[in-house]
Amino acid sequence: MIGTVAACTAAGRARATHYRRHRLSPDTERLAVIAHLDRVQPSALSSEERTDILAVLHSERFCDAAPAQVWATLLDEGVYLGSQSTFYRLLRTLHGDVRERRSQATHPAKVKPELVAHAPNQVWSWDITKLHGPAKWTYFYLYAVLDVFSRKTVGWMVATRESATLAEQLLAATIAAENVPAGQLTIHADRGSSMASKPVALLLADLGVTKTHSRPRVSNDNPFSESQFKTLKYCPSFPGKFASLEDARTFCAEFFNAYNHHHATPVSGCSPPRSCTPARPRPCTPSGRSSWALPTPNTATGSATRPSHRSSRVVPGSTDPWNRRQPFSNSWDQLPRRG
Repeated sequence: MIGTVAACTAAGRARATHYRRHRLSPDTERLAVIAHLDRVQPSALSSEERTDILAVLHSERFCDAAPAQVWATLLDEGVYLGSQSTFYRLLRTLHGDVRERRSQATHPAKVKPELVAHAPNQVWSWDITKLHGPAKWTYFYLYAVLDVFSRKTVGWMVATRESATLAEQLLAATIAAENVPAGQLTIHADRGSSMASKPVALLLADLGVTKTHSRPRVSNDNPFSESQFKTLKYCPSFPGKFASLEDARTFCAEFFNAYNHHHATPVSGCSPPRSCTPARPRPCTPSGRSSWALPTPNTATGSATRPSHRSSRVVPGSTDPWNRRQPFSNSWDQLPRRG
C-alpha cells in the first residue's frame, strides 16, 4: 500500500480535493447568525449577580456614595462583585440612577450674521492685522474700518500693540468724522479681545451703534475686512517687513489713499470706493483718512466721470501702488489716470 500523499502525487491530484471528496464524518451544522446585541457573552453577569450589585448600591450603607467609592470599600473588605464600569453600567441602563446632578447650561446654535447695506455708513466691518517689523517676533498692528457698501476705508491706524483703548479711540474718531447719526450704523467684527472689549461696547452703546460679532470658531464670518487685508498684503509694492512704525504708517497712508481714490472694485461697478460715497468737506486726518468728493459731471456728455480703474498694462515710471516697477510716491496729486 502507498500513502495518500504519494497516491495524490502520482495521480496529479490535490490532496485537498481528495480529502474533501472522501470525508467520512458528516458536515458540521452551521449555527444561525445572531445579532451582536442578542448574543450572550460567556463572562456576562447572571441576573442574580446583577441583583446583588444593585442591592448593595441601593443599600442604606452606600445609598449616598459614588459607585467608585462603593467599589473601593468593598475591595478593601475582600468583596469583589464587579468592576467600576459594571457598577456604572447597571445603574445607567437598568435604573438611570447615574446622571449629571448639576444644572448644565445649554448653548444653542449661533445665528449666522447676515447684514444688508443699502447706502454708505449703514454697515461697517473692522479688524486688526499684523505687519512684520524689522526683527523677528516684532509686529505693528493695523486697525482698519471698512464701509461694506462702498468698500471705502473710512478709518485706519497703525500702532505698536493691540489695545481696546486704541480701538475705542479709532472708532470714536471715525464715527465723528463720518458724521453718522445715532441708530443708523451697524459695526461687524470678529470675537477678538479688542473687538469684544467693554470699552468698545460701551462706546458703541453711547453712540447708538449696533455691534455684531462672528460666530465662535468661525473664521470666515468677517470676509470684507479679511479680503481688504489680502489686497493690502498682496500688493506688489508691499515690502513684507517695515523698518519702523513711521514706515508702516507712510505705506498704509499711501495705500489707503490709492485704494479709496483709484482702486476699482467690482461691487461698485468698477469704480473707486469714494465715487459711491456722498461728499463732505473735511481735510485729511493725522490717522491717514483721506478727503474725497463726488464725481465731477462731464459737460460734454452730461454724465459723471470717475478715475479710470487699473489695467493689466504696467506704465513705466507710474506711482500706482499696483505698478510692479515703482514703489509708492509721496506726491499722490500726480497719480496717472490709466485707461
